[in-house]
Amino acid sequence: QVQLVESGGGLVQPGGSLRLSCAASGNIFSTNAMGWYRQAPGKERELVATITGVGSTKYADSVKGRFTISRDNAKNMVYLQMNSLKPEDTAVYYCNVDARGGKMSTYRTYWGQGTQVTVSS
Repeated sequence: QVQLVESGGGLVQPGGSLRLSCAASGNIFSTNAMGWYRQAPGKERELVATITGVGSTKYADSVKGRFTISRDNAKNMVYLQMNSLKPEDTAVYYCNVDARGGKMSTYRTYWGQGTQVTVSS
């Protein structure tokens, strides 16, 4: 089994920055794609950013140029640097990791519990 723990959320003023971290632990042989999603009150969960195992990234149009996703494969960590935050970025942010427990195992998708980000003055 794989556990994901997010950290780094909080309250920040518009224009401020936060860095989210997600640590994957447990029975991990290797990871593939990693990503961040968010869900605002009354809205569906949406993709924020993803990063492949070789470092290719993809961003939602709403965060391009402001957010940066990165990963540390040795530590099984994924990060989201969020700059120039806006009130509409307020949401619960979830990390998502594709991982497998052995060389012959298939990748499964795991989710964290989420961390609240609130952008308000």
